[in-house]
Amino acid sequence: MNKPTWTRLALAFALSYATAGIGGALTELGPWYFALKHPTWKPPDAAFGVIWSTIFTLCAISGFLAWQAANSPALRRRVAGLFGVNAVLNIVWSALYFKLQRPDWALLEVVFLWLSIVALIVGLWRLSRWASLLLISYGVWVGIAAVLNLQTVQLNGPFGGLG
Repeated sequence: MNKPTWTRLALAFALSYATAGIGGALTELGPWYFALKHPTWKPPDAAFGVIWSTIFTLCAISGFLAWQAANSPALRRRVAGLFGVNAVLNIVWSALYFKLQRPDWALLEVVFLWLSIVALIVGLWRLSRWASLLLISYGVWVGIAAVLNLQTVQLNGPFGGLG
């Protein structure tokens, strides 16, 4: 790889891990979280870091491959836009669930997060099938997380002092 290629790869990792870092900073596993009733099938909390690190690594590689395949400014804007919207939605979910302690709002938002992953997979397919395929585990995981989110709301709601 030449220097500009390495720079693009490094930038893809920096942006992906920045998204992960912001979401991680918003994730507070304090007394409120530990007081929640969780479904019996919920993975151990330690597993989430491994899962998300893997997903954000795959996202970085996917973003790099898609950017490399985008041979026009319009295609590069599309790649950046799809990943940008997804990053914002990923961060917003963490803010809603953990910072605002509103799993019910996060449950609504996770639909948009999941749809943004579908948009990435479909939107990158013609540019780079590998870039698209690398995101499938992300979509599967967010689907599982959405079910976990739903069951947490069912076991603990209502939220926001309404109960």
